Amino acid sequence: MTVEEFWNLPGDGKWRSLVRGEVVEEMPPGGLHGIVALRLGSRLERWSERGPGGSVGVESGFVLSRDPATVRGPDIFYVRPDHVPDAGVPEAFWNVAPDLAVEVVSPGEKAGDVREKVRDYLAAGTPLVWVVYPRTREVVAHTPDGLARTHEEEGVLEGFEALPGFRCAVSDLFR
Repeated sequence: MTVEEFWNLPGDGKWRSLVRGEVVEEMPPGGLHGIVALRLGSRLERWSERGPGGSVGVESGFVLSRDPATVRGPDIFYVRPDHVPDAGVPEAFWNVAPDLAVEVVSPGEKAGDVREKVRDYLAAGTPLVWVVYPRTREVVAHTPDGLARTHEEEGVLEGFEALPGFRCAVSDLFR
C-alpha cells in the first residue's frame, strides 16, 4: 500500500500505522498513557512557545519512508520551525521526520514493536526519540549514534541538541 492509499482509507475509528507497505492495527492507548503524554506534551509546548517555536503535537502521521511506505504517528512530536513547510502545518501527513518523536509504552505493547518504531524514526532522520515507560517511571532517550540513555524517576530529562534548553524532572511526568 502507498502513503496516498493509506491516507484515503475510510475513517472507521481504528488506530493504524503503515509499516513497510502493510497496514498494522493498534489498540487505542489506556488512561495512564494519555495522562503521561499530556504532561510531557504540555511541557514541550511551553518550552517551544518560550523559545524556538515550531510545532508540538500528538498522534499525527509522519511519512518516514516511501519505499517501502511507512507512516508512523508518535504519541507526541516536535518539529522545528525551519522544518515546518512554508505552507504551514500539513492537513495530511507530515513529509518530514519529526525532530522529536515520543512513544509512551502501553502495558500490552511488545518490546520488539517499540524497538522497531525507534529504528524507523532514527532511520528517517529523527535526531531524538524518547520512549516513556509509565510502569517503571523512566524515559529512555535514543539518538542516531546508537546510544540509549535511561532517565530514571529522580533524573532530569534534557533535550540535548534537538531541543536546546529543554529540561523536565522525570518525576513530573508520573506524579
